[in-house]
Amino acid sequence: MQITYSPAYTIVPTYECFNHCSYCNFRVDPGLDSWMALDRASEILTDLQGKGIWEILILSGEIHPQSSRRKAWIDLIYDLCELALNLGFLPHTNAGPLSFIEMERLAQVNVSMGLMIESLDPVLLKGVHCHAPSKLPAIRLEQLNWAGKLKIPFTTGLLLGVGESETDWEVSLRSIANIHRQWGHIQEVILQPYRPGSQESLAGLGFNLTKLPEVIQLARQILPADITIQIPPNLIANPDLLLACLTAGARDLGGIVPKDEVNPDYHHLQLAELTVLLDRAGWKLRPRLPVYPHLEHYLSNPLAQKLLAIDRANRC
Repeated sequence: MQITYSPAYTIVPTYECFNHCSYCNFRVDPGLDSWMALDRASEILTDLQGKGIWEILILSGEIHPQSSRRKAWIDLIYDLCELALNLGFLPHTNAGPLSFIEMERLAQVNVSMGLMIESLDPVLLKGVHCHAPSKLPAIRLEQLNWAGKLKIPFTTGLLLGVGESETDWEVSLRSIANIHRQWGHIQEVILQPYRPGSQESLAGLGFNLTKLPEVIQLARQILPADITIQIPPNLIANPDLLLACLTAGARDLGGIVPKDEVNPDYHHLQLAELTVLLDRAGWKLRPRLPVYPHLEHYLSNPLAQKLLAIDRANRC
């Protein structure tokens, strides 16, 4: 049986974010972070050429929708994606909720995009999301619908163990499934367990990882078969539990990156170690592109040509 992962590298346009989720180990306050310069990004990406990296994840903190710097931020993300494409990589952007026009523009330079639903449970708006205006459930669902309307191959997912009810796992998964049945564009659902980090203010105990196979089984029952379930292996330290998650229905390990920017305290195993672990259990670890084959027809002709060229180059 095959398990996939994305050979990836993360570029962060900025860590500043107007949201303040209490479990976040990524953000800094607005005004306290310098934005990524294109010259610096070019240096990083040029150094990555020929090193087996296929996907460039553009992962950003959020600039307020009413900020005078919002357009400059979107312009920077667009330019970073264009740069990545021109240097032989495939961009995937996750920059929080976007306007329809912003999403439409960034789709021109991304082979896929993403946004976590995290949870639809309204109780979080009085808890970990009480200072996070863009985490309103209606906003997150709107993004999934807009991505479908724009035919963007899309990744979403749940954040587990931040105060949501277990009933909400089913509610959130069914909402994702219903939107996918309408548009057919969701390629992955990430089931991400909350793990405590050194930079957060929540200081919670974290998700009970022994329940993760159960959540994966639930997701596999609810989600259409063409949606792949992804889990982050660096957040599942126990090898037996990781294998149990695969047995339960997870089939992708996401981006195996030098640094998990969202969970910087949790490092990935070396690819060779993961390969050996899975191989001993009868699983074959294989790299994949950031857009799944059954959704490649969604891409514009220029992006499809980039995809074809990069696919050929990396598989030679």
